Amino acid sequence: MASTVSNDGRRKERVVILGSGWSGYGLARSLDPKKYERIMISPRSYFVFTPLLAGTAVGTLEFRAVLEPVRRLGLDHFHQGWADDIDFARKVIRVEANTSDDIASRTRLMLKHRLDSGSRKGPMFDVEYDKLIIAVGSYSQTFGIEGVREHANFLRDVGDARKIRMKILQNFEKATLPITTNEERKKLLHFAIVGGGPTGIEFAAELHDLIRDDLRTTYPELMKYLEITVYDVAPKVLPMFDKKLADYAMDRFKREGIKVKTQHHLTRIRPDEETEGCLKLKIKEYGDEEIGAGIVVWSTGLMQNPLVQKLEGKTFKLPSSDTEMQLQKDARTGGLVTDANLRVNMIPHDATSESVPSQGQKATPLPDVYGIGDCTVISGMGLPATAQVASQQASHLAKRLNKGDVDQTPFKFRNWGTMTYLGNWTAIHQSSADELKGWMAWVLWRTAYLTRSMSVRNKITVPFYWAISWIFGRDISRF
Repeated sequence: MASTVSNDGRRKERVVILGSGWSGYGLARSLDPKKYERIMISPRSYFVFTPLLAGTAVGTLEFRAVLEPVRRLGLDHFHQGWADDIDFARKVIRVEANTSDDIASRTRLMLKHRLDSGSRKGPMFDVEYDKLIIAVGSYSQTFGIEGVREHANFLRDVGDARKIRMKILQNFEKATLPITTNEERKKLLHFAIVGGGPTGIEFAAELHDLIRDDLRTTYPELMKYLEITVYDVAPKVLPMFDKKLADYAMDRFKREGIKVKTQHHLTRIRPDEETEGCLKLKIKEYGDEEIGAGIVVWSTGLMQNPLVQKLEGKTFKLPSSDTEMQLQKDARTGGLVTDANLRVNMIPHDATSESVPSQGQKATPLPDVYGIGDCTVISGMGLPATAQVASQQASHLAKRLNKGDVDQTPFKFRNWGTMTYLGNWTAIHQSSADELKGWMAWVLWRTAYLTRSMSVRNKITVPFYWAISWIFGRDISRF
């Protein structure tokens, strides 16, 4: 077995955690090091406080203020790489080493490396486990739309935010050159955001703040060419909020000049041959007409991690049985199905074609394998794929593992509400207890994120950078 012995001679079980996101990092942080040998496997060596990522993309915050280094957790081992496969019978994980930080921090490079069959893999090695926590998260869903993976900018990691920040400033510099035509300026300064969820709306709000507070005085002659547009396929944006709050958000955007186009279907993104660095967007509702844009920020949809897809497609036999088993897959999301105790479910291979209720009756927990975060779905619960759910799952599972009663106490989600920043010191907040909008909701938004930031260091640096940006303005230099 992979277990070790503690200083007092007691056996320590080896817990291997796959992923350093909200669920993986949160669990590793809370797991008792005196009781368990903690090993983490992740392609990136840090945790990202994703709710504040949009602020880093426009210079409101510096990138390190939203990062937490994994190695500061004092883990027994950290391996920077991807879990490529898992042998559940032998309790062995096959790991591909990540030899490039760029791949881990930029979603576009990550998608290319993990999803393209021709991509060259890094060195491989094996890691044994006693208990396994699958917390690999999810990837950005591109829906197979032509050009999205190649040309859109995602906003899921710090590398994405850095790329967006440089592109925004670069477009303004290009637009101010005397050789740039007015038509080219319109393209360069059209910022298109695809996705009307909290991430897309918050980025649009942060971008508008940057332009209003800092770039308007620097580039006053360019303001007449500026356009921010949010595209979404749904009839309304922010569907998780009630109509009253969503309408308030849209009214705010309308007054600020941010365009919101619902029921618009993007079908292609391609480079603009006439204007270097710009893109052409083909939208179904516009027929053959293409829309020029200086940047497309993609913030809609989630797809399952390639590891999850691989595990769900394979069969295995456990040492105690001759029955071929398979991991239970959620029909809607494609995620791993767990029970209420966060144990990953398995079903007989011949039951995979049966109905969901029938599968549920035959499902049993896979010994010593747990699943938390975006890559999983708890049977019988319709929880959203949010940081709030993932962090609560991590806290619950760590607590139960520490107490040794993980099989007896089911997970219960406590909804603390949903918040979205709307720009200009306003926000909306909705929970079962209240509904807030405007400045008071903004105060709650900032207070909640500040108290939820992981380390004392970041609890100090985040308000420090907020204050610096407010007093002196955002940094608009390119480097």
